[in-house]
Amino acid sequence: MGPVLNGLVKLQSIENRLRAVKAKLTRQRRNVIIQENRVRSLQSALEAKTEEIQLTKVQSDRLELELKTKDETIAKLRACLNAAKTNKEYAAVLTHLNTTKADNSKTENQILELMKDIEADEAECQEIQNQIDQEKQKLEQTRKEAESLATKYEAEIEQIQVEWNQLAQAIPAEVLQIFKRVAETYDGQAVVVIEQQEGKTEAYSCGGCFMGITAESVNLLLTKDDIIRCPNCTRILVLESNRGNPM
Repeated sequence: MGPVLNGLVKLQSIENRLRAVKAKLTRQRRNVIIQENRVRSLQSALEAKTEEIQLTKVQSDRLELELKTKDETIAKLRACLNAAKTNKEYAAVLTHLNTTKADNSKTENQILELMKDIEADEAECQEIQNQIDQEKQKLEQTRKEAESLATKYEAEIEQIQVEWNQLAQAIPAEVLQIFKRVAETYDGQAVVVIEQQEGKTEAYSCGGCFMGITAESVNLLLTKDDIIRCPNCTRILVLESNRGNPM
């Protein structure tokens, strides 16, 4: 390969290193975000459960007030029962009294069930709070690790970027622009090696999309230091280093 293609191969190697380290940095930052989302999700669950407890308590308080009112009614009915002058009047008051007592019993049962629900929900709240505390500790640890590794990765990125810039200076501006455009399209992989199909001497394919490449393109790369691109995926094609002739 000539100096242009050879330079692109080297630039591709540096590009791969650069993107690999940037990906590591991104993963560290993403880990922090994921852990923050876990904490927020648990906090939302705790808020929802707390609100549910409050609504249950309101319902319980309403039933308690209703029970108190019925107790007062029962006391009045008992007084009326003692003051009844006829059997008919006595029977009517007694029926009302028994009905009110039965309603009271139902209300008491409802209150007991609500209290059980509150107790269970409060226990669940405590469990969620414990999870929040644990996840917050993990978040703090994740942040510290991310900050430490971020400093390391940022230094690596800066160093590799210097290498990239120095090598890029030796590559023609037009060729460099093509490299950049293709690299952005294919997540950094702008340069690919032409592959020879097994058992076939004149059958070649693109190392990126695996579509066929003509023997004419291969011959051009063997004799010229020109940019040849895959007609299908538009990546820059090069030959394996042991096949290219020095120019």
